[in-house]
Amino acid sequence: MIPDEARRRLSEHPLVAARLVLGSVLTVGAVRARVVEVEAYGSPEDGPWPDPAAHTYPGPTPRNEVMFGPAGHLYVYLSYGIHQCVNITAGPDGEGAGVLLRAAAIESGIDLVRERRAVRDPDARLAAGPGRLGQALGITVADKGIDVLGGASEVGLEIAARRGPVAVGPRIGISKAVDLPWRLWLEGHPSVSR
Repeated sequence: MIPDEARRRLSEHPLVAARLVLGSVLTVGAVRARVVEVEAYGSPEDGPWPDPAAHTYPGPTPRNEVMFGPAGHLYVYLSYGIHQCVNITAGPDGEGAGVLLRAAAIESGIDLVRERRAVRDPDARLAAGPGRLGQALGITVADKGIDVLGGASEVGLEIAARRGPVAVGPRIGISKAVDLPWRLWLEGHPSVSR
């Protein structure tokens, strides 16, 4: 898919964007990872998809301002002060929405990923969870704002042509809007988080 078409589709409803990102490949330098689990997050209270669980809900802040820009950029934040959580911005410019990358399967660069993670997990589990994914890919808060569709950076998103069977369920680890079925994963994939 050409970058302009991908950005247009990411600019739609965050759930549409999540379906687009699921199964796609994120490349960070020498590491390629297929995204196998995602969660969609909506807009502020006065936006088109009010979502009290979203970082956008209070409106633009210095921390979340990239989410209110064009779709297709990295939004990275620290969870519990240690886990780098990676998101792709979604929705129309100015609205604020995103797709959390919950899990990925490493397709190349496994030695570098093992060096970063320093664990004995099986290959399939190295990026199974949002914190593990950020660490495995070496993405940090300093990468916030990178255009993953522009082709000018070391981080790129290749939209998948095929995905396989997709399972849908509630988001994980939140206390608000827990009933929204905005978590998607590749059914039966061994790299999906637990």
